[in-house]
Amino acid sequence: MTEEILVLGATGKTGRRVVSTLEATGAVVRKASRATGFDWNTPSTWKPFLHGATAAYVIAPEDPSAAAPFAEQAAGLRRLVLLSGRGLDKTPPNVFQGMHAAEKAVREGSVPWTILRANNFNQNFSEQVWQPEIEAGRLSLPADDTPEPFVDVQDIAEVAALALTTDDHHGQTYDLSGPEGVTFTEAVAKIAAATGRTIELVKLTPAEYREALLALGAPEEVATELNGMFETMRAGHLATPSDDIARLLGRPAKSFDAYVSETWR
Repeated sequence: MTEEILVLGATGKTGRRVVSTLEATGAVVRKASRATGFDWNTPSTWKPFLHGATAAYVIAPEDPSAAAPFAEQAAGLRRLVLLSGRGLDKTPPNVFQGMHAAEKAVREGSVPWTILRANNFNQNFSEQVWQPEIEAGRLSLPADDTPEPFVDVQDIAEVAALALTTDDHHGQTYDLSGPEGVTFTEAVAKIAAATGRTIELVKLTPAEYREALLALGAPEEVATELNGMFETMRAGHLATPSDDIARLLGRPAKSFDAYVSETWR
């Protein structure tokens, strides 16, 4: 039987790399995004993408109420790979509610699942998220000197492709991180050195960060979630590197230095 793999968020940071990684192996990929008509807020758009697919790469919806209905519609799949957040089990239920709901839905569903819990991405510095501030020379975050083993999205994509195309990872939850911890101060300094520009890291209090996000138009719930994520990071719950990428791919995870040298010139 020809396998056809559905990739949600096919134009996003991880999704487009999952697509290219799968296509490089000759896999048939079905790309889902708003541009192709998939809308988390409209359940009637899900079925056409799921129908006939054998596996799916899923990024948790922001709306937690969408998770269980999607898992029900996906009942005919042979494999489901969910991208989630590292340390979610240590994160309050009101933070990243979509991820909590998605993990619960796939665990309770009928489809064999694999969950990928990832650290913050290397590419958050260079693709959206923190990129505008980095390019403006001033990154303001509620960070301290707790290290973060930032993970490269290509590594995530390769692990996802493995889980989407083989049956060896059913029922597994993997922690995906880089090979070493890097503080935000170090990360900004490495990018500044590579670009020859001055980039300042401003360490905000959680209250200052919330006010800054609200001033930019972010909803209150987004400010709460992001502050919750940084609280989990400052507590050290994400600080220890995992060896899951090296073990699964048979090579070391990409280092932050390698990411910088490839991305920032």
